[in-house]
Amino acid sequence: MDRATQVLYEGRFIRLLSDNGWEYTQRVNCSGIAVVAAVTTDQKLLMVQQYRIPVGKDVLELPAGLIDDGAAASGESAFQAAQRELLEETGYVADRWEHVFCGPGGPGASSDVLNFYLALNARKVGQGGGDSTESIEVYAVPLGEVESWLHQRQTDGIPVDPKIYAGLYFLTKYNKVPT
Repeated sequence: MDRATQVLYEGRFIRLLSDNGWEYTQRVNCSGIAVVAAVTTDQKLLMVQQYRIPVGKDVLELPAGLIDDGAAASGESAFQAAQRELLEETGYVADRWEHVFCGPGGPGASSDVLNFYLALNARKVGQGGGDSTESIEVYAVPLGEVESWLHQRQTDGIPVDPKIYAGLYFLTKYNKVPT
């Protein structure tokens, strides 16, 4: 296919492109996104809730963040970003890590690539809550109660990021949690 990519707009963090009439976004300040499905030593899934401007609401999510976005030393790897984001957002560190997936996050609208990690035996070592630009609430929910807890949150009007369900799938698929 003849590629005719045109920059329609470029801001500080996002570029809007058109490629043969298909419009999509591309980040200009990072090399991808790290997503972490973290389970504590007492078998609780770590989730975060924070206000998201594009949807105008608090959203429940897995800890996640941009890779090599200037928050750490230049050249940060996906794994280093995952570790940094888990600690920064939740105050937890993990003993065991597995990279389980890398793929597009929203291929119809964005060029974002997600790097999905499992973080096991997580233990609290800090406060969490995000960096100076974030206000994050941390939840540690027993694995056996996560689905009903999420359903209740949705009933209460809190949107749930589908990546949480992907995290639960990976944890079960790779036998990292009791079923």
